[in-house]
Amino acid sequence: MLQKVLLEREIYASEEHKMMQKMIQDFIRDEILNQTDEWEKNGMVSREIWERAGELGLLCIDMPEAYGGSGFDFSFSALFIEELAKKGVTGPGFSLHSDVVAPYLLKYGTEAQKQKYLPAMAAGKMITSLGMTEPNCGSDLQAITTTAVDKEDHYLVNGQKTFITNGFMCDMSLVAVKTGKGTENEGVSLLIIESDSEGFEKGKPLKKIGMKAQDTCELFFDNVKVPKENLLGEEGAGFKIMMTELARERLIVALNAIGGAEGAIANTIEYTSTRTAFKQPIAAFQNTQFKLAECATQLQVHQSFLDRCTSLLSKHELTAESASMAKYSATDMHNKVVDECLQLFGGYGYMWDYPIARMYADNRVARIYAGTNEIMKLLIARGLFKELFGQMKDDRKK
Repeated sequence: MLQKVLLEREIYASEEHKMMQKMIQDFIRDEILNQTDEWEKNGMVSREIWERAGELGLLCIDMPEAYGGSGFDFSFSALFIEELAKKGVTGPGFSLHSDVVAPYLLKYGTEAQKQKYLPAMAAGKMITSLGMTEPNCGSDLQAITTTAVDKEDHYLVNGQKTFITNGFMCDMSLVAVKTGKGTENEGVSLLIIESDSEGFEKGKPLKKIGMKAQDTCELFFDNVKVPKENLLGEEGAGFKIMMTELARERLIVALNAIGGAEGAIANTIEYTSTRTAFKQPIAAFQNTQFKLAECATQLQVHQSFLDRCTSLLSKHELTAESASMAKYSATDMHNKVVDECLQLFGGYGYMWDYPIARMYADNRVARIYAGTNEIMKLLIARGLFKELFGQMKDDRKK
């Protein structure tokens, strides 16, 4: 019923998109949903599901075929993100692996690094994580304290990372470190660190409010020797690289939000059409109709904006400001939609066996990770007042 009201999305209208959508839906229905309870107990998914996703070509979708990818544009990755979100699938950290770590390697890695890691990542044989966040510096990436000391033929890494998606299962982590500490060349660099390195330790999967099937943990580095050839890009260029690539990560969070909102609305339409109160379906009450009309409208508006952002990203034209707008607005919308939908379920909405309850617990963190929504507003504001801030900075130098 919801699809009959929403406009057809041109970005997913090709035959290739429709074929992939059907394959993704079958994969989720037949191979993922029946494992959710077990994954939640374990605090992580199985390696088999990663390898199965690789077999189907659903990992690193927009990576060139030369490196094991499918060679499609980013809209196919976006489709996979949304389809998972519609069904409330938050366990497998596919997107962090395929749509964040892989692009870093593809864009900034040496040919040797690409050949070593990307094909294994696309096949689901190597699981990756991104080690940025630290216990005392959430969104302030310049304040990281994990260090990498130059030892001529290798770096010696010491420090700690937290809230790391895929952390416990990862075979490799792309880690932000401070190099040249205490010197004029001090800066942030990115190192590829394999998890079997001596001194690389993983904490137990963290217990979270939601996303219980997703492997999230702390990473510890105690005198870890990292070969010089594992430096990604240039030394000291890590912060610039991260700032350039964060737009993609924020769009991914936004896509997950609109997919999740669509799933919540569809689920609620079905429930209120069959659940009765006072001898009539809940959907017959005007309040139910108005609430779901409001939710569907907000979803439609955000779908249109996100489709535009997806198209821009596919052409490498998405700005930091637009990505920030998408991330903060879509996650706020998602939060409100799920809250309204849960209310329409009444007491059953608070029961874990109902998908809406999982959606309610799972979606809250989206307003925090990939940069809090407050940081998103700050970035948008900086773009609006860029000339003023630039002039103020020049005035201070005089």
